Formats: sequence, C-alpha cells, structure tokens
Amino acid sequence: MAEIQKSLEAARLAQDSQQFANLKGRLPWPIEGRLLRTYGSQRSGVAFEGLLIGGNTGAQVRAVHQGRVVFSDWLRGYGLVMILDHGGGYMSLYGHNQTLLRQPGDWVTSGQPIATVGNSGGHEEVGLYFAIRHQGRPVNPSEWLSRP
Repeated sequence: MAEIQKSLEAARLAQDSQQFANLKGRLPWPIEGRLLRTYGSQRSGVAFEGLLIGGNTGAQVRAVHQGRVVFSDWLRGYGLVMILDHGGGYMSLYGHNQTLLRQPGDWVTSGQPIATVGNSGGHEEVGLYFAIRHQGRPVNPSEWLSRP
C-alpha cells in the first residue's frame, strides 16, 4: 500500500507541475496587501529573492496553487516558514508567519489557508515573505502573480 500511495503522489505532483507551469501571470496573491519589497531589491547588501507583502497580523495566508507541504517550521532569518511543492521542480515559500496551519505531508488546494501573517524571524514589519523557486533557483514571483 505504501508503494501505491507513493506512486499516486508522484503522479499527482507531475500533473500539478504542468498546471503550475501554465499559470505564469495568473496565480492569486497569497495575501491582500501592498508590496513593501520587490524581487532583487537590496537590503543590507543582500538581494531579496522574493517579495515582502505588507499585511495585518493574524490575516490568513493562502496557498497560491495546490501542492504538498514539504516544510513547516522555523527557519533562521525567515521565521516560521511554509514550503509547498507544486511538482516539476516548482516550490512556493511563505515566511515571517505568526502561525503555521499545515504539517509536512499535508496536501493543500489553491486558496486554502496555510498560515497567518506575522513578523517572525526578527523582521520589524508585519507581512509575508513570498518566494517561488524552480529547480532550487529563485524566480521573480511578480511574474507569476496576477496583476492586482
């Protein structure tokens, strides 16, 4: 049964990856808020590899696409982090959360609450750090999200 489950999960991620790759410019925003930092902007000499979206403490963070939770814990510099695997090497990262609502191994759907907005990880501003990676490399999330 375990092997069957693994095969089904692999097939599901393969299907999800095709769907994700076709959604460039059409993904929903993970929270409502204004953009505080853009991809590539500099802070203390380090380039931002994601977006910082301002939000209200405790507001729901929603998955931008269906996928599987692969990380849900504290990560130095990012605070409480949720990482979703969308298949095909695509992952989305949600950082600086106040709380995490899902555990590794959980499947989530697009728009499903996965965390709440905060400022964990030593960040002064309340907001969500949002990033997308493909094959482990950062990509500009602004190019993937729908226009507000």
